[in-house]
Formats: sequence, C-alpha cells, structure tokens
Amino acid sequence: MLTEKITTKNIAVLSAIVIIGFSIIILRLWQLQFLQGSELRKISESNRLRVIGVPAPRGIIFDRNNIPLVKNSPYFCVSVVPAEFSADNLPGLARMLGVQEEALAAKLNRKGQSPFIPVRLKEGLTFREVGYVEARKSDFPGLFIDIEVSRDYIYGSTGSHLVGYLGKLTPDQLKDEAFRDVPPDAFIGQWGVEKLFDKSLRGTAGQRVIEVDALGREIRLLKEVPPIKGTDITLSVDIALQQEAEKAFEGRPGALVALQPDTGELLGLVSSPSFDPNEFSTGIAPDAWAGLMQDKHLPMLNRAVQSQYPPGSTFKIIMSIAGLEAGAITDDTPVTCRGGLSFGKWHFGCWRKGGHGSVSLHRAVVESCDVYFYEVGKRLGIDKIYDYATRLGLGRETGISLYSEKKGLIPNTAWKMAARKSPWYMGETFVNSIGQGYVSTTPVQMAVMMAGVSNGGKIYRPLLLKGSAPVLVSTANVKTETLDLVKRYLSGVVNEPGGTAHAAHSTVTTIGGKTGTAQVVGIRKDSKYLSEKFRDHAWFVAFAPVEKPDIALSVLVEHGGHGGSAAAPIAKKAIEAYMLPPEKKMEILDVQD
Repeated sequence: MLTEKITTKNIAVLSAIVIIGFSIIILRLWQLQFLQGSELRKISESNRLRVIGVPAPRGIIFDRNNIPLVKNSPYFCVSVVPAEFSADNLPGLARMLGVQEEALAAKLNRKGQSPFIPVRLKEGLTFREVGYVEARKSDFPGLFIDIEVSRDYIYGSTGSHLVGYLGKLTPDQLKDEAFRDVPPDAFIGQWGVEKLFDKSLRGTAGQRVIEVDALGREIRLLKEVPPIKGTDITLSVDIALQQEAEKAFEGRPGALVALQPDTGELLGLVSSPSFDPNEFSTGIAPDAWAGLMQDKHLPMLNRAVQSQYPPGSTFKIIMSIAGLEAGAITDDTPVTCRGGLSFGKWHFGCWRKGGHGSVSLHRAVVESCDVYFYEVGKRLGIDKIYDYATRLGLGRETGISLYSEKKGLIPNTAWKMAARKSPWYMGETFVNSIGQGYVSTTPVQMAVMMAGVSNGGKIYRPLLLKGSAPVLVSTANVKTETLDLVKRYLSGVVNEPGGTAHAAHSTVTTIGGKTGTAQVVGIRKDSKYLSEKFRDHAWFVAFAPVEKPDIALSVLVEHGGHGGSAAAPIAKKAIEAYMLPPEKKMEILDVQD
C-alpha cells in the first residue's frame, strides 16, 4: 500500500513538472513568435541581408549653348550597422578612420536609434581612404562604404548666385513633408537654380538588396531597383558672357544683369564678389562658413536683386521719355546750362561746373546735362515722373524667380505724405529728376527697364530657363517714335564725340546706353581725398545692337566713381562675349581645375 501511494505521488509530481515544463516552453515559444517575432526576424535577416540605397545621378545644368555648368561626382562615406558591430572593435575602428573614439561612440549610442539602421561615421573619404577601409572592413563586421552624389561646379565661383549650391537637409527641412522621401544624409539644392528646381534635378534613389556573410562581405545580389536620373535643365544664361563680365569686375563689389529684350530670358547675372559653390558640395567647414558670413564685402548677398541704389543719371532715360510723351519738351527744346540752377535760396549744380551752354535733348542725353533734366522735372512734376517710371518697370518687383527681391522706390506726392507726413517740394523734384534723392532701384529692375526701352515698351518677367514662354507683365504705352528717338540718343552716348560712355564703344557691335554716377554722400568732395566707402556708385545701362537689340543690360559698380570709366567697360566685354559664335565661346572659357 505504501509503495503504491509513493508511486502515485511520484507520478503526480512528474506529471506536474512535465505540464509546467511544457507550459514554460509554450509560453516561451509564444513570446518568441508573437512578442519578439518581428525584432528577431529583423536580426535574422540582418545577418544575411543588407539594403543599400543607390543615389540617383542629379540632373545636369547647361547654359543656353548646351555647355555644361556642373558635373556629378561620387561622395564616399563609411557607415556601420550597429546590430552587427561589436563595441570591442571601437578603439581599432577609431584609429583606422582617424576619428576620436568618443565621437564614434556618441554616434553609435544615440537614443531612440534603431540598431538595424546604418549610422554614418565619416564622410568625404578620398579614393585612398576608400581603398584602405575596403581592405580592412572584414575586421569590423557591419562596416561598409556607401556613396552619395555630389557636385563639381565646373566654372567655380562664376555664376554662383544664379546656379547655387547643394547642402544637407536643414533641421526645418527634416520636418518638412516635402522632403519625407529624401534620405537624411542626401545633398539637396539649397541656393539658386539648384534649390528652385531641386525636385526635378534630384531624381529618385534606387536600392540594392544583397546577401552578406557574418563578416559583412557581399555574397550575392538578391534584388536591385535602379535609380532614376534627375531631369537635365538648360538655363537661358550665357556662360561666356557671365565669365567675361565677372572677370571685368576684378573683385570690385557690384552687379550685372543681362536680358534678351524680346523674351525676358536672363543672359547673365553677376553679383560681385561671389563665393565658390564647390566649398558647399561636400559640406562646408564651419570656419569657412564663418569667413563668408563675416566678410565685409558680403559675398553671399545677391546684389543683383537684393540691393537698392540711386540710379543716378541712368534715370534721365525715364525723364526723356516722360518729357516727350507728356509734351513737356520736344526733341529740339533748348535749355541753357551755366553750371547749375538756382531755386529760391537753393542751388542745384551740374556735374560740369562750367556748364554745357544751350543744349537740346539730344546733347543733354549724350553729355548727361543735369540742368536740362532739372528743367524737365520742373515741367513734369513728380507724379508724372512716377507714372512713367512705374510704366517702365521701376518701383516694383520684376518677378524673377530668386529669393528676397527688393522693389526699390519711385516716390510721388502721396508716398511722401504717407511716409514722411510732409508735402512734396520742388527742390526734391530737381534731385529726383537726376536719379538721386528718394528714388532707388535694383540692377535687375534697371535691366528690365532697358529691355523695355529697346523692345518697344514691353515689360517682361526675367526668366531663368531657355525656351520658356515669355511672360508679359505690362506694356509701357509709349509711342514707338519716342522710343526710337531716345534709342538714337543713347547710341550717341557711346558713339558720338563728347558722349559719356565712349569706353563702351565696340568694333564688334553697335552699343547704345547711358552712364550714371550715384552719390553715396550728400556733399561732393574731391574723390582723391574721399574714403572708398563714400565714393559714388557707377552705373551703365545698355542695349545692342542698336539696329535690332538682342541684349539689354545694367551694370553697377559700388563706389566705382564714374559710370563711363568703371561700369561701361564691363558692359562692353559682356556684350562682346555674348555676340561670339558658340565655338569661339568655348575657346575663351576658363574651367576650374
């Protein structure tokens, strides 16, 4: 009986143990299959599969003559999959990469980071460094080389304010839904055309799924989704014109904007000094960025659209058109210049202290007589001047597809009362009639105005892409004979004796234009003793050929002094480069090494 009881008890205990054991096994299997199944499957797959992103070749940017302005280049990086990497290998990896061990540890141990997502450890490897890592990566399981697409800007700083540069996603862009499909370490357009057309230029990244062994060595390719190349774009800009113009500035601060009069296509946009976009292509160093930000010459400022200046005597083009159209003068209306004009207790001088004598509109334009245009302003009044200036595109944004465009200022009586709580005075009309006082413009506005004068009064929006449909913003409603007369006088400024822009005279084409000298300080002093920052700005606006204009432009040299000596030669070089046949353009181009 006792034996039977012991046996029955043992069987019960063993049965309980078996049941408990099986319950533990079932619970464990349930935990592994359902609670941890997803994570374990990832670990299992990561032991043999690796998904590698394949960057899409970025679209190429061409100039109007199909000359490439950029090329793609590989940008090598070294990354690691944390789940495959052993912390014991960290000191050796730090030595191999030449990176501090603490910096690597911080990247690998970032909170909230999945151990299955690769972590980029070092960027911008040279070919030699790539070879060194490839030779030793078997010592560091999970380590691999990945490649991004970067840019080489073939002409360096030439056209940088227009073409732009690439950069990594900013913190704000990382949160933006528009960039949700962009890998966080990818380069995207951050300035200029690269930014404006980034979505079409960047294309669609591909993918490679490979099988790897325990050391991370590739065994075979399992799946490949090829990348889709970005769309090429052709700018309206002429790189030969652009480069010759930038050379002519010789580093002096200023701007140039050139347009095709009948379409509004942008032929050139210079902002000097500029910057080298190649410094941004692989991530600009902090000290280099600080240098650009602290540079007193402001290389990151796009002077062509973001800076406003008094137009000086280039404004006399507006005055001539307004005077003729409003009937205030005719082409043979005489005015006697004795070196200045007195009005009440005030004296308004002419740039030629001895005076120009008796002049008609023709000689007043050619020799830029201030007194003549004081008289025109007196007869017109500021509100009529405002009317014609705004008709020709001044005092408002041009609509160019570049950021932070300024709109300048064309004053009138209503503006003065609203802004200054004061009536308008005749003395202010005199000053504004020669492009001083309150009036201010941007280089892109002056180019649009000059295009309008040369094309018969049509104001087009500046366009960046070749072949874009012209966008007519407005029509000046000025008689053709008035514009033809003024164009003839502007030709005289360059090509007649006594013209203020003889330095722009060309044997290649016929150029017409107008110089301008815009005061920076209210009291003129001998420039020999005047600090550079107080010297006058130099303007020249032009078009060519006079017979059938194919280019219109504006040039501004900050503190350059006289428009005829500082700005006109730059315009001449730009126009002559534009007139070259395509094969000759290639001969004069300088490619950055």
